[in-house]
Amino acid sequence: MEYRNLGRTGLRISAFGMGCGNFGGIGSAPEFFGQGESEEEAFALLDRAVELGINYLDTANAYGGGRSEATIGKWLAAKDPAVRDNLLISSKVANPVGPGPNQRGLSRRHILEQIDASLSRLGVDHLDMYLVHEPDPTTPLEETLDALDSLLVAGKVRYIGASNFPAWLMTKSLWISDVTGGHRFEWIQNSFNLIDQKEQAEMLELCRDQGLGFTNFSPLCGGLLTGKYRFDGDYPEGSRMTKRPEPYLEHWNEDTFTRLDRLAAVAAEAEVSMAGLALGWLHNHPDVTSSIVGPRRPSHFDPVEEALALQLTDSEWEEIGGIFDGDDG
Repeated sequence: MEYRNLGRTGLRISAFGMGCGNFGGIGSAPEFFGQGESEEEAFALLDRAVELGINYLDTANAYGGGRSEATIGKWLAAKDPAVRDNLLISSKVANPVGPGPNQRGLSRRHILEQIDASLSRLGVDHLDMYLVHEPDPTTPLEETLDALDSLLVAGKVRYIGASNFPAWLMTKSLWISDVTGGHRFEWIQNSFNLIDQKEQAEMLELCRDQGLGFTNFSPLCGGLLTGKYRFDGDYPEGSRMTKRPEPYLEHWNEDTFTRLDRLAAVAAEAEVSMAGLALGWLHNHPDVTSSIVGPRRPSHFDPVEEALALQLTDSEWEEIGGIFDGDDG
């Protein structure tokens, strides 16, 4: 496993992170609470991640209605303390955790309440990394940043970042921290993969300019980059598209699948899986700190191992990226 600095910080995180959004649910969606990976399945995935050298676990207070954090906490409690010492646990706040008007968002009240709830479920005294899960237009950024700053000062959180932020809002937050002298967001976590490269321009340019880390979720675009889907076929049973297809429907068209066929040909020539090649492209990306994978079973880590071993020349990397970034189908 390769380890990289998170932006300008001294924190070293693995080039691939373990996404825990399916532990006891499917992300933050209440209709899927209690589904996803069972406790036993989650434990096996976490064990495999550690064996592979992954030191970065990504969860959120709202995943599975708190079940994701609780599952990680139970797994940690059964491990030697040295396991916790070598892991970086990252959680998030903002998504709804109940029906009340103050049970969501990025107000000072909600942040201070939810950090303690997350620490309790995880069974730890601090979080290594803490993200705001999405923007909250009802709360001033100044209030949010001040609340997060207090968590850093209190030692409950080590580093803060933002998820699902556009570049302009991230720029505004950095300006506020600069003016007030408070701690700033040190990294951004947004969707990014071969198919969805919209962050290449403004956001990744901002990361380079400001020394921000970049961790991406959905590195396989909901499974589209594994090659298991067919444009005119049914979704495979149990696949992500049968549960939560909405984030990926914009890519479900003939043009995307034509390009996927081209990627399959390149993968075959390189003697790796499509998923391994897609993850390898991200691993070789100069602006990606860590890609967050969400395996459903231990064998789903195989493409990660392929990606770690894949060496791409600059021209090969550009060619692969151009399959989806170009205008021709």
